[in-house]
Amino acid sequence: MSQAAKPKRPGTFQSLRQAFTSWRTASVTLMSISSGMPLGLVWLAIPDWMRSVGVDIRIVGLFTLAQIPWTFKFLWSPLMDRFVPPKLGRRRGWTALAQVALLIGTLALAGVAGHPDAPWVVGIFALVIALAGATQDIAIDAYAVDVLRPEEQAVAVGSRNALWRTGYYIAGGLSIYLAGQIGWPYVLVLVALVYLPLLVVTVKAPEPPGVAAAPATLKEAVWYPFLGFLSRHRALEILAFVFFYKLADQLAQSLQRPFLIDMGYNEFDRGVVLTAIGYVANILGTLLGGLLTVPLGLGRSLWIFGFLQIFSNIGYVLLAHAGGVDRPLMWGAIGFETVTSALGSGAFSVLLLRMTQKRFSATQYALFSSLFGLPRILAGPIAGFSAYAVGWEAFYWATLVFGIPGMVLLARFVPWNAREVEFRIEPPRIREPLSAAQLALRGLAGGALMFAFGALASASLTALKSLKDHPEASFDLLTPLTALAHPTDNAGWITLVGLLIFGAVCGVFTAAVVAARHGAGQDLERLDPETEL
Repeated sequence: MSQAAKPKRPGTFQSLRQAFTSWRTASVTLMSISSGMPLGLVWLAIPDWMRSVGVDIRIVGLFTLAQIPWTFKFLWSPLMDRFVPPKLGRRRGWTALAQVALLIGTLALAGVAGHPDAPWVVGIFALVIALAGATQDIAIDAYAVDVLRPEEQAVAVGSRNALWRTGYYIAGGLSIYLAGQIGWPYVLVLVALVYLPLLVVTVKAPEPPGVAAAPATLKEAVWYPFLGFLSRHRALEILAFVFFYKLADQLAQSLQRPFLIDMGYNEFDRGVVLTAIGYVANILGTLLGGLLTVPLGLGRSLWIFGFLQIFSNIGYVLLAHAGGVDRPLMWGAIGFETVTSALGSGAFSVLLLRMTQKRFSATQYALFSSLFGLPRILAGPIAGFSAYAVGWEAFYWATLVFGIPGMVLLARFVPWNAREVEFRIEPPRIREPLSAAQLALRGLAGGALMFAFGALASASLTALKSLKDHPEASFDLLTPLTALAHPTDNAGWITLVGLLIFGAVCGVFTAAVVAARHGAGQDLERLDPETEL
């Protein structure tokens, strides 16, 4: 489409007014309360409840494994692209089913709350709630991709974050307090009842216009989301940008509380004050980011907010340089860093919405969000060993350097003065098509290579930790590799299964990259309704 043929873009204030008064924006935002509640219940409330009634701390630690469905939710997201529930359409239908499961699961948990002497029963219901919550997140994210117009996305992202945190703390922090007053059975019934009005919101929410056809087969639902994105120009560089854009920010935040302990801050500073600052600053940043992204444009917002979130780490440098307790400096440094982090996350979330193709929005968005969350998992070990080796002040200076790759990659597909982000299909190249067997062979090779890389990385971290605990010993990589191949406990099995899943996903990704480079996937973007990027 030529520039002259494009409709005139509405003005800033008109766009904001339309976004704030849109039932599409309101629906997506209100659903976020329901999205935050399951994680708050599983991650905060249930472990607190179990420990408060005297359950062994080792058993309580196992309850945290219930968060695993959120990490691996992309595994069943193709099913939600492929199959359409009989009522309410593909996105709202899955959302409603998940909310009904959450309602029933939470009520069932309330039914056993009077018998906490059976923690494994509580654990089973916690896992059911986690599975339903992760499924609900897939459906709501896909619905947001499908229903929101470009001018509504930034406002919706900020509002979604605020109400997601509200739901998280209602089912997490508030429920813990109320349980001390009226008991867990009544609290869990109240939490379950909150899903009823949110289910009404789902039923009344508008159906996305121009609904994309579901993939015809499960094979298409798994294969096409990879192929559809990788056929875009500079696809690999965009994915690398997704990985690196928040890396400096996540490194700085990964060991925030241990850093404050070393600086001498007490429990009140690290608990109440830090939580309050984080909550307020995060909501302020995401709402402000949503408002500013509309007049600035997504391209400029990614640049401005990206630089701000990198250089805000200097606040941690100043705290480390102070070498002791300086509460006003701590409040200002962490408050500013949290606001700028939220600004960057807000713009980045809009980018993820626009990157996702509507026909495969469940699978693609789940994959993008998992890739986005990967640096947060890796940041802790990297930060721990780096701070141990060079000290806190030098480490926080180094985090600024880790922000450079993301900005360099941003320049590859968004010039610094570009108002908006544009994606396009790479022109077809005349290459000999590959057979299914050839693609499978390359996929197996890529998956095996990345599995080996993941195993070496995991074993290296274990060996480094052992070396830190026992400086007199030598660096031993063979022992953790052997333990990885022969797991003897839950943590070992989870690590091995996680590496196998990582290898499988990388294998599919490798095959899709090769296929896209041989001309496959050129027509998938044209099959996606209302594709603008």
